[in-house]
Amino acid sequence: MSKGIVSSVMASCLFAVMYFYTSLLTPLDGEEIFGWRTLLTLPCLTLFMLVSKDWKHVGELFARIRQTPLLLLGMVGTSWLLGVQLWLFLWAPLHGRSLEVSMGYFLLPLTMVMTGRLVYGERLSRLQKVAVSCAALGVGHELLQNGSFAWETLLVMTGYPIYFILRRRCRTDHLGGLWCDMCLLLPWALYFVIQGPLSGADLAAHPGLYGLIPLLGAISACALIAYVLASRLLPFSLFGLLSYVEPVLLVGVALLLGETIGPDQWLTYLPIWAAVLVLVLEGFKHLLRQRRNSV
Repeated sequence: MSKGIVSSVMASCLFAVMYFYTSLLTPLDGEEIFGWRTLLTLPCLTLFMLVSKDWKHVGELFARIRQTPLLLLGMVGTSWLLGVQLWLFLWAPLHGRSLEVSMGYFLLPLTMVMTGRLVYGERLSRLQKVAVSCAALGVGHELLQNGSFAWETLLVMTGYPIYFILRRRCRTDHLGGLWCDMCLLLPWALYFVIQGPLSGADLAAHPGLYGLIPLLGAISACALIAYVLASRLLPFSLFGLLSYVEPVLLVGVALLLGETIGPDQWLTYLPIWAAVLVLVLEGFKHLLRQRRNSV
């Protein structure tokens, strides 16, 4: 289990590094960074799947597409939803919107809980109800102050649940499905790289990009592999619990990049952070219960 914990924390740290890393890639814009990340990550993911013997899932998906061509339409949908999230993750730090995206990742576990209740009829525990109530206070304050959440926050907190629902519906919720999602993003990635603002003159002015761009792919691939390894090595509850490390680190990166939490925002952040702590507490209780039952 210790290997799984290390892998999960490493994945969160690498995602946070990538969040900050985009600020070093001037003059690339968010779209071009997204393109390079996709082009460089896919070969690494392919190699990992060949080594881990997960490549068989790709063959199974192709066979299903031949039998049910309509499945391809659903996979285009999941690919588009994933691509938007990957683009936003790289775009936000370049445009001073890191805190808004971080808030989306804090709210994501809560929207996942509500998705399970509303879509799959899963019952909420007492602590989950407390967490939802705390989050509702923060959400209510934000709505009272601004009438809505920032679009970046809404995109993260609602986009991922839709993505996971559609993947489950299409039965592509495995590494083969992720590989196909990224493969379907290749045309967009190529377009953004070819049409991007980077020129020979830019490379001459910023020679460090020759090393920084390939390193972006290496960081992305290592983060993804560490995340997959953690999901396999850890109990689901502990894996979910450790996922809260990432948004904490993302807030740290946002503050490091010069963004600030305004005085009128604390009544939004504090109840939502309290909701996260309640879910963490529930996760620990669940783990202790599992440990007692296994003894």
